[in-house]
Amino acid sequence: MARPGGASRLDETDGERLARVFLARVIEPGDEIGGRWVREYGAPEAVRRLRGNGEALPGVSPRRWAGLRARAAEAEPLRDLAVAREAGVRFVRPGDAEWPGPLDDLGDARPLGLWVRGGPSLRIWALRSVAVVGARACTEYGAHMAATLAAGLAERGWVVVSGGAYGVDGAAHRGALGAGGATVAVLACGVDRPYPPGHTELLNRIAEQGLLVGELPPGDHPTPSRFILRNRVIAALTRGTVVVEAAHRSGSLVTARAARRLGRHTMGVPGPATSGLSAGVHGLLREEAVLVTDAAEVVELVGDMGELAPERRTPALPRDLLEPDARAVLAALPARRAAPVGEIAREARTTPDDAIARLYELRALGYVERHGDDWKLTRQAVMSSRRGGDPC
Repeated sequence: MARPGGASRLDETDGERLARVFLARVIEPGDEIGGRWVREYGAPEAVRRLRGNGEALPGVSPRRWAGLRARAAEAEPLRDLAVAREAGVRFVRPGDAEWPGPLDDLGDARPLGLWVRGGPSLRIWALRSVAVVGARACTEYGAHMAATLAAGLAERGWVVVSGGAYGVDGAAHRGALGAGGATVAVLACGVDRPYPPGHTELLNRIAEQGLLVGELPPGDHPTPSRFILRNRVIAALTRGTVVVEAAHRSGSLVTARAARRLGRHTMGVPGPATSGLSAGVHGLLREEAVLVTDAAEVVELVGDMGELAPERRTPALPRDLLEPDARAVLAALPARRAAPVGEIAREARTTPDDAIARLYELRALGYVERHGDDWKLTRQAVMSSRRGGDPC
């Protein structure tokens, strides 16, 4: 299993990493008091206080402090890291090369770290990502729109992010995968135990071709509050959130409103005026969301900083700084024509799934572009290669 950015090689000797793995067992996702402790005192000091008999950290009642101390007594970060490695999972923390900078916009509610299952770089994939969310008990219309939107986004080189749940989430993931595209599932449980159980096959496929991401340590189970808190990560990770179907009290509206608070694009797909499952979306559209009906309209909005901006004159990262697997895939692309994934994978001596993952990384960095089912070097990549390398 590839480990982008070397995020897990020094787990046992990295005090900051071990402290954050420890705290992930003790502090619930999105706990701003815990986040403030880490910011003001540092993760290692927070662990020392929780483990020791000294002064309690501020902001919590004696009863809650006792509960946190009880959880701390059970935390075993080295065991969690060993279980994660066995499952092909790595722990990515702030400061790692793979950490997505947009998550820092969450402030003290920022994740302590993320457990990541899958080969691609989460940071690179987040650069060109859109969340597609909606009702679990969606209609056929909702499932169709989610799958169609996701497939269209994938065909345009965008990464589709959702929550892995039944309904709209599952349709979005399947739409992206069916188009040979990239998708990320952000889970409210340990990424080594896919949930819901009925999506085990789908989530395992996402782990092979894309990424599973979560804040909870290996083996941890989901709860209603964890689903809600997970949504802030989806909102922060992506450039924008599209809600396909949602009733008035749908959790997907939490994602959209979090996206709006964070300054991300917020979009909604309209449904029948008589449908209760579209009532929440229509309310969102009456507030500040933008109405969209297809992938082109989504890209027109989120692409303000990419798709519609002036084209970069050079790729965003010199070839010499690319990961070896990405360089191999880049070298496998023909100079003057588009090539199918199978051909690129053979030339790079890798699997089609890995080739797709690397192509999406290279797309985010400006090296390649997608043409239907094929991939081609951008003009900038060809020109820089002819000049003998990329300028820094």
